[in-house]
Amino acid sequence: MVRHFLVLGRVQGVGFRWFVHREASELGLLGWVRNTDDGAVEVLASGPESDLADLHRAITRGPRGSRVDQVIEHRLDDAEAAALTPFQIEGVW
Repeated sequence: MVRHFLVLGRVQGVGFRWFVHREASELGLLGWVRNTDDGAVEVLASGPESDLADLHRAITRGPRGSRVDQVIEHRLDDAEAAALTPFQIEGVW
C-alpha cells in the first residue's frame, strides 16, 4: 500500500522530518519525507496497511516542539511504490 501525507502546522524547524524518518525506518517502510515551500511537510510511504496506520498516528502526534494542525492523507496506486527506496529525508544537504 502507498500513502501520501501532507502535514500542516508548526512542522518545520522542529525536527519533524527526522522524527518521521525514525518512525518510518523502525517500521521498515519505503519512501521519503520533505519540507514544502509553504511550510508543510510531505510524506510518501509504502508498506503494510497496519504499519502505515502506525506511521499516520505518529505523524499526527509529531515530535516535541511541533504542532500538527492537520494531516491530509491520500491513498495512491500500489504501482507508485515501484521506485521507492528505504526511507529517506529529501532536501537535506
